[in-house]
Amino acid sequence: MSYDFHSSPNVAWMHFEQSAILTVHNHVITRNPRISVTHDKHRTWFLHISNVQEEDKGRYMCQINTVVAKTQFGFLHVVVPPNIDDSLSSSDVIVREGANETLTCRATGSPQPSVKWKRDDNSKITINKTLTVVEWEGDTLELTRISRLDMGAYLCIASNGVPPSVSKRIKVSVDFPPMLWIPHQLVGAPLAYSVTLECFTEAHPSSLNYWTRDDGQMIHDSRKYSTANVVGSPAYKTHMTLTIANIQQADYGTYKCVAKNPRGETDGTIRLYTSSPPTTSPRPTTTDAPSGRSKDSWAGSGDLNNSVYGNQTSLNTHLAEKGSKYQSNLNEIDKSEQKSSTDVDSKGVIYEWPSSEENSSNSRFKLTRICSAPLYILMATLALWTTQR
Repeated sequence: MSYDFHSSPNVAWMHFEQSAILTVHNHVITRNPRISVTHDKHRTWFLHISNVQEEDKGRYMCQINTVVAKTQFGFLHVVVPPNIDDSLSSSDVIVREGANETLTCRATGSPQPSVKWKRDDNSKITINKTLTVVEWEGDTLELTRISRLDMGAYLCIASNGVPPSVSKRIKVSVDFPPMLWIPHQLVGAPLAYSVTLECFTEAHPSSLNYWTRDDGQMIHDSRKYSTANVVGSPAYKTHMTLTIANIQQADYGTYKCVAKNPRGETDGTIRLYTSSPPTTSPRPTTTDAPSGRSKDSWAGSGDLNNSVYGNQTSLNTHLAEKGSKYQSNLNEIDKSEQKSSTDVDSKGVIYEWPSSEENSSNSRFKLTRICSAPLYILMATLALWTTQR
């Protein structure tokens, strides 16, 4: 179809950068279905672009086809939210400890997005030995002499002021051979007790962890042994434990904790030795044995226990063996203690009677005071009889 531009003024719209005529008067020339044109009583002409795309940006020219053509320009800015190009960006990586690694993140958008890096757990990024940062700007992130502390997820975040911002998560795994730390290499435990041995390991990828005896045979869970591996934080840390129940003489000796992964293996040694049972209370303080008592009377556990825990005192038991002569006196002592913890002697002095829990020397003191009372009575009787005469 042809148009006579000189017969009457016509209005045309053009995309200047593309040198393409879009509309002439009421007719759409381009084959772009998103383009349309309207007018207001042939005085104001409007160019409509639906579903604007990035290629629509640029200068547009409106031209009136008069004898001397009149033109007017307009500029269309098309803003595009950021987008990360996965094909040009890094994906999850595995690197040996001590090596260098460069992460890349390519983003598109209009205007051109800026890219910054952060760690997923908000910890600092180690660029080199002297530089650590919370954020790093740029399309690339270079990590030198990477260590296990650099292991984790890194986020590259692209933004250009046009929402929404976008991010990509890149997981960095650092491989290294197992390492062991043993808090106690010498462990003492008494016979018939239970004990727990422990090792701490670090390895990536995760190591195979197990325990052995001196002969190198692997220890399996049983009534005697119980093993456990507890993953720590970070996940490359593991707490190994071996619990040995009801220790017998054959259980003493050397134990090894072993850790293996594709990068290497290591082991640590713990020696289990016999020790005395723990003391729950201090040894009781005892007084000297009464005169005439044989040493054998202190050897029995019954005597010692009685002197500590307050059953019948060792002194009472010893004197009772001498015959019935003392037995009645002892019975009287026990009866007097049951009635009252105090008594008054012939002179009116009050004596505090030791309880049955006290030691044998106190018991000897009780016996002395009881036996001395008849002597006072006898002396008073003799004095009265002398006066009467």
